[in-house]
Amino acid sequence: MLPALERRHDVLALTLPGHAGGPPLPARLTATSTVAAVEAAMDAAGIETAHVAGNSLGGFLALQLAARGRARSVVALSPAGGWGGGSAVLADTLAEQERLHAAVRAGAGQAETLMATPAGRRRATASTTVAYEHLPAELLAHQMVGIARCDAGRMLRFAATDPYEVDLAAIACPVRVVWGREDQILPWPAAAARLRRELWHADWVELDDVGHAPQLDVPVETAQLILGWTGV
Repeated sequence: MLPALERRHDVLALTLPGHAGGPPLPARLTATSTVAAVEAAMDAAGIETAHVAGNSLGGFLALQLAARGRARSVVALSPAGGWGGGSAVLADTLAEQERLHAAVRAGAGQAETLMATPAGRRRATASTTVAYEHLPAELLAHQMVGIARCDAGRMLRFAATDPYEVDLAAIACPVRVVWGREDQILPWPAAAARLRRELWHADWVELDDVGHAPQLDVPVETAQLILGWTGV
């Protein structure tokens, strides 16, 4: 989506701590470690406030930034942290991510070969997208290697204890929440129960035949949903 967004905005597309190409995780992780790193990147770029868009963990961070007064608007794509109390969504999601990370690490050395076939591309995207035929093999190979190289062990162990706190009442900017009805990682609507209750006034967009990563599944439509919101 970057070319479409860059035609209208200056874009800071950062890599989060612990992810391949990003800074290392701090020695001691806290509930605000990652959002503080995003704020530091914004500060370094001379950005006080911005229109913020993010997917999954990135969607949760977008809401955190809004609560901290750093967002002019938010588009949260299938954001984490939206489940209600007592939900099994987090435990189920982390168990599946641990399994997937182990499988990806085992096969990352053959990423280009695996992505050279339609069957390989379908298998690589089965948990994130409904459509996959339009996704370039080199992009999927790059993602596979990136997943293998991320510090998933520490991130997943911490995520199991993370309260996913965000002061939703402190958010004063416009918020749009976008969710694919076929999301297999954060299933709709169970994974959105708390957000639907507390962010009822947000602009909620449900996408048919779309999985966990709308920016991969329907990149043109997702870019339009972001650009249509940054002018609100």
